[in-house]
Amino acid sequence: MGLLARLHHPRRYDVLREVRSLDPVRDTDRIVWLTTRHEFPWDYTQGTGIAFLRDYGVPSISRLLRRTGQFEHAGIKRYDDTLLFAEEASVEGIDSDRSHAALRRLNRIHGHYDIPNDEFRYVLATTIVGPVRWIEQFGWRRLDPVELAALARFTTRFGELMGIKDLPEDYAGYLDLLTSYERERFRFDPDNRHVTEATLRIARATAPWPLRPVARRVTIALMDQPLRDALGMPSPPRWFETAVRAGLRVRARLLRLAPPRRTAYHHRPSTYPLGYRLGDLGPASMLDELNRPRPVTRS
Repeated sequence: MGLLARLHHPRRYDVLREVRSLDPVRDTDRIVWLTTRHEFPWDYTQGTGIAFLRDYGVPSISRLLRRTGQFEHAGIKRYDDTLLFAEEASVEGIDSDRSHAALRRLNRIHGHYDIPNDEFRYVLATTIVGPVRWIEQFGWRRLDPVELAALARFTTRFGELMGIKDLPEDYAGYLDLLTSYERERFRFDPDNRHVTEATLRIARATAPWPLRPVARRVTIALMDQPLRDALGMPSPPRWFETAVRAGLRVRARLLRLAPPRRTAYHHRPSTYPLGYRLGDLGPASMLDELNRPRPVTRS
């Protein structure tokens, strides 16, 4: 295994070399695109998925999510829409017209609920800390400081466009926000488990078919113990957790032997097999309202 860890494809570090030639302030969008769509697309998606489960460890969040009924009645659409909103915000840059239109729509959806700023801050923190932690554990290389700086800058701008206040400016700030919030707010509640089980059914339904029988067990094995406790999930056998994590580390070492992706990864939503428009995204019960032209106000 030591030899395998040192071997790599001759072009394996091409993207990293480009990233290191860029500036995380001036070239934020390019760095984020390279990192999330070329270097670590699968890892980033998996890390984001585990990160969303952390939201359910906060009872006030899981109660709202259960009340909406989206996970029980339209779980796969909600999963697809979440990933597609993130893609809409990044494909042409966070301050592009396309991104701003997507985030205006997201804000209109969230506007139907009374969500305090501190919960918005925490949920936003999970979207960066979750993928970074995953890549630290299971990525084929560690993230470069340039990548961390660009991801934090992108996340903060995303949050600003959502109207979230008092956001960190670097990754360390997001990590501190997440850990301190969980220390204060993580605790078990039946709603936590209810929403988690609904999400695990989504994970099973969206997993490649050979993995569907074990999707629930694998997902639980990838949680840390404080998260399992807050969600009311059983602890897996030690051997199973070790095997899952070891398998992912072997995958990481094998990926070093592969060349970098030539084309960017794009989520393929099962909800929209023929493609989607921005007007398709959002809860089905809100679509008519969301797609209705807003009246023009005159000053």
